[in-house]
Amino acid sequence: MQQDVSAELDWEPAVHAARIGVEVKDGVVTLAGQVDSYAEKWHAERAAQRVTGVKALATELQVQLTSLSERTDADIAAAVENLLEWTTTLTSGGIRVVVEGGWVTLSGKVDWQFQRQAATDSVRHLMGVTGVSNQIAVQAAASATGVKQVIEAALKRTAVADARHIAVQVHGGDVTLTGTVRNWDERETATHAAWGTPGVRNVVDRMTLVY
Repeated sequence: MQQDVSAELDWEPAVHAARIGVEVKDGVVTLAGQVDSYAEKWHAERAAQRVTGVKALATELQVQLTSLSERTDADIAAAVENLLEWTTTLTSGGIRVVVEGGWVTLSGKVDWQFQRQAATDSVRHLMGVTGVSNQIAVQAAASATGVKQVIEAALKRTAVADARHIAVQVHGGDVTLTGTVRNWDERETATHAAWGTPGVRNVVDRMTLVY
């Protein structure tokens, strides 16, 4: 598996694989080393998760900005504000931005998970960013009636995820997913289905990877 993860990192064009060390123990992959940006760190993590057999991922990658990539926190904050302002899926002024040491913290409220994710996706590739904390809350819809049935129906419609092995528990607007999935794609599909359901404000992933 160590060779497979290393090969996948080498294959990923957004990653300088030679500077990343890979350790594997009992299906848990640890990535260590230095990367030039937070975006590269994210791509390295995604590449490792794509490899069959990876049950969990531990990241010890350090973002070491080059001199050309360094920006002041004020410049980064201004860039984030402008970027969010130009993101069509977001409501103007709905997200607050704090930057410290290049680390961006986003807070506020949105109506949907895809809006919450869009904010992080927009900021990830900005020059000077060393990390992103997404503390944006998803506001629950007025009625969450039938949330469990809607999620289960969405899982059944999806060819990737085997809905028979995934259990859905709902408490108010909080959804907990348990059971087994065969790979990270299935896991992502199941959580996406839950987040895409009206009335859901939080998703807890307790699913287990079984190969």
